[in-house]
Amino acid sequence: MKAIVYTDYGPPEVLQLKEIEKPVPRDNEILVRVHAASVNYGDILARNFKEISPREFNMPLLLWIFAKLIFGVGKPRTTILGNEFAGEIEAVGKDVKRFKAGDPVFGYRGQSMGAYAEYLCMPETGVLALKPANMTDEEAAVVPYGAIMALHLLRKQNIRPGQKVLVNGASGGIGSAAVQLAKYYGAEVTGVCGAPRLDYVKSLGADKVIDYGKEDFAGSGETYDLIFDILGKSSFSRCKKSLSKNGRYLRASFKTRELGQMLWTSMIGGKRVICALAPGSTEDLLSVKELIEVGKIKTVIDRRYPLSQAAEAHRYVEQGHKKGSVVITVAPVSETR
Repeated sequence: MKAIVYTDYGPPEVLQLKEIEKPVPRDNEILVRVHAASVNYGDILARNFKEISPREFNMPLLLWIFAKLIFGVGKPRTTILGNEFAGEIEAVGKDVKRFKAGDPVFGYRGQSMGAYAEYLCMPETGVLALKPANMTDEEAAVVPYGAIMALHLLRKQNIRPGQKVLVNGASGGIGSAAVQLAKYYGAEVTGVCGAPRLDYVKSLGADKVIDYGKEDFAGSGETYDLIFDILGKSSFSRCKKSLSKNGRYLRASFKTRELGQMLWTSMIGGKRVICALAPGSTEDLLSVKELIEVGKIKTVIDRRYPLSQAAEAHRYVEQGHKKGSVVITVAPVSETR
């Protein structure tokens, strides 16, 4: 089978199209013929992880060390990128009960990666579900990572109708899902992003969009019940005045300092810092599927690249101008079913 393989860390050019052995499912695994895979933040980070210092990494030092060991210290241990995908089940192991050959599916691979290939195997218990009936493979392939992370983090915030929510980093995978989920919960949503993506974030349902290059939301005088900071581009000290009396500052990525702030603010009450991890689960993906099928979550595809042009897809994403999702088409892509 064909796959995009990288054996050295580095720029997009390290991604090479190669012929490798087709995997065979074990008794508890399914074999998926991949139709589409996304290019997201995790793929870009993993491809060049050798150059990511502890300071540049968006999590505490201990997690940076674990990530180094998982991805590989000098050379990549996992040589095929791609952590979210959509496709069709070609075969199942003898112990598999939830799926059958021919099922259209979408899923999230996490640090296992492997979706930049014509086929992949994963356990039946992996983060996998039947593809939403109202999405194409391309649209479904770019959903899982951002949506299950945003859903897991926002569910615990008890967002109520009429509350004001600001999403800082609203155009990325997690941010775009967070905008739509906050609207679903009934909030008035403000999205912060760069100028090229203002219209995109507006199309997701944001009531207001802010160009961070022209306006500092923390200095506007507006207050919010929840500020969701995706990649830690702000800080609690900067945002404190922008929080309502019992407002929460939620971090999807955080350092040790924010963990200390979370402990301190939980003890003194009032405005709080919340740091949380979202490992991803089948239950969350099934909830995302239901929301998609009732029209509460959608995706916007900016650009499509064939598997052979994975390097070009990575280069485009790194330029920082994408307006929506970037997808790699691996096999003929389905129409909406």
